[in-house]
Amino acid sequence: MKDKVLTEPNCAANQPEMGLEDIREKVMHLFSLSDESIEAERERERLVGIVAHNFLRASHVSTELELRALTEHFVDTRIPTDPCDIDHYFEYLSSNVVAHSIRTSSPRFIGHMTSSLPYFVRPLGKLLTTLNQNVVKVETAKSLSPYERQTLAMMHRLIFNFPDDFYVRHTQHSESTLGMITSGGTLANITALWCARNACFAPSGDFRGVEEEGLPAALQFYGASEAVVIGSEMLHYSFDKSAGLLGIGTRNLKKVRTDERRRIDLKALRETMEECRARNQRIIALVAIAGATETGTIDPLSEMADIAEEYGVHFHVDAAWGGALLFSEKHRPKLKGIERADSVTIDAHKQLYAPMGLGMIMLRRPQLAKVIEKQARYVVRPGSFDLGRRTLEGSRPGMSLFLHAALHIIGRKGYEFLIDEGISKTFYMAEAIRRRPEFAFVVEPEINILTYRYLPEAYREKAADGELTKADNEAINHANRALQRAQRREGRNFVSRTIVETTCEGETCPAVVLRAVLANPLTTEADIDAVLEDQVKIAANLFTNTAARARAV
Repeated sequence: MKDKVLTEPNCAANQPEMGLEDIREKVMHLFSLSDESIEAERERERLVGIVAHNFLRASHVSTELELRALTEHFVDTRIPTDPCDIDHYFEYLSSNVVAHSIRTSSPRFIGHMTSSLPYFVRPLGKLLTTLNQNVVKVETAKSLSPYERQTLAMMHRLIFNFPDDFYVRHTQHSESTLGMITSGGTLANITALWCARNACFAPSGDFRGVEEEGLPAALQFYGASEAVVIGSEMLHYSFDKSAGLLGIGTRNLKKVRTDERRRIDLKALRETMEECRARNQRIIALVAIAGATETGTIDPLSEMADIAEEYGVHFHVDAAWGGALLFSEKHRPKLKGIERADSVTIDAHKQLYAPMGLGMIMLRRPQLAKVIEKQARYVVRPGSFDLGRRTLEGSRPGMSLFLHAALHIIGRKGYEFLIDEGISKTFYMAEAIRRRPEFAFVVEPEINILTYRYLPEAYREKAADGELTKADNEAINHANRALQRAQRREGRNFVSRTIVETTCEGETCPAVVLRAVLANPLTTEADIDAVLEDQVKIAANLFTNTAARARAV
């Protein structure tokens, strides 16, 4: 795609300065509900729809314009004095932002957990903006508050599947919280550990609880040296954020080694639990992963639930990615044990195909969230129906609209089809990689994320024989970085890259790997073949001679 010329939206160019009355008239027109303004809105929606359609149908993943060059066109920090013409601004937006946005809907954009969306979310997005409800409080979200509770109860039933009378009692009960909508998995994980910390250091006797008295006082009262959270070395970085925000410190986020499948090593986990107990460290939570961001790994949930129960600690499952497997009869058994979790994170903007900004935390016990409850005199009053009493975020939009709609419009069987198809395509890609001598696996795929490496020809035989040296591994790392950067720069398709551990000369070494995520229902086997073929061609151009290789790395 030819890159468009970028220009600033100079609204005042060649225009006389506006007077106060002109400004008043123009600004008030922006809020008008007149027939004229509504007709103008419809016309602009038509034009925006054309721009959006062209964006979705474009053949490329991204433009070739380098980020450094793009940033040079977003440096003017002066706020325009006079109101800008809407059409002028939309034209600027189209050529500057839309034209150079990443086309995450492309069937050949298979590097991240973002993909094509069902078309019904677009009109729902307009409806949500038009309603402009704030679900912090029922006074600003009269119908969306019980609507959100119903949505969360549906997801709670999917995970925990309690009897009908449980949901009759708790779905719309103001003192029960089955879950909370968040802007994503990070806030869901933070909220889960916030609940776990407060429950771990609950009020007792003269001690008013960690939320009021702080962590040092809590440790002293409970006779603990430190507070820790335990999970595997594959933990999402949101847990590092959580450890910092909750005051336990990232060094007290205990990351246990994993096995060859990148699942937590249960023997090492028990050793870590015992070490923490011996050091008088109070364990706030044990965290399991159901669909690791880098490899798709699923921890042994049932066994970890047993350990959490044995030690009496909060059991949290980060299923931001893999939670959607619950819809699949074939793949649901991989999540056995998730129903025993105290809290579960799921992102609807991942494999539930909602737009960005929609995650959730689900709570097994409806009363757990009381440990983080807050009130204010003007909002979220005690005993109210307000959802903001027990959420980390205050003001927020009614994003549950997208999830409630998707659960009905796609349905259980529709989601089952999407999940099964994504995993089937992943195994197709795995077989395609095995047939090509240019590539090798580091971690075998478990669900619909796979990691693999490009092997320059000089290292293929040694890799097959398991004889790579540390120097060989580093050369392969450089080659994979160069290949991924070149493919991203050319913009025809995309896979991401990450680092996992491998073995070199009997020791653990960091391996730079290519990472594919197969969740877009529009991706075909032909697209997968095209992505791999493109990588082979790019690599051939990069590494045909020593000079080219030196430039690439």
